Amino acid sequence: MATANRRTAKASGARRSGWLTLLALALAVMAAIGWYYREPIRGYTLTGASFGARTACACRFIAGRELSDCQKDFEPGMEIVFLSEDAETQSVTARVPLLSSQTATFREGYGCVLERWED
Repeated sequence: MATANRRTAKASGARRSGWLTLLALALAVMAAIGWYYREPIRGYTLTGASFGARTACACRFIAGRELSDCQKDFEPGMEIVFLSEDAETQSVTARVPLLSSQTATFREGYGCVLERWED
C-alpha cells in the first residue's frame, strides 16, 4: 500500500511540475512579445493618456462638469485610462497604470494645454 501512495505522490508531483513548466514558458513568451512590441504599446498608451487628460480637462474646467462624468466623453476601449484632478492648479492627470501618464492644465485664453512629452 505504501508503494502505491509513493507512485501517486510522484505522479501528482510530475503533473504539478509540468504545469509549472508550462506556466513559466507562457510567461516567457508573453514577456518576449511585450518586449518586441514595447514601442507601439508605449505610443498607444501615451496617446490615450494625452487624449484622456485633454478631454477630461476641457470637460471639467471649461464645461464645468464633474470629473466622474467626463469619462463618458472617452472613446470605446479607453476604460483602462484613470483620471485624477488637482483643483488648485486646474489640471487633470490621466494614467494608464504602469505605462503612461499625462497632465493637461487649464490656462485662461488657451484652454487646456498638455504638458510636454518626455521620452
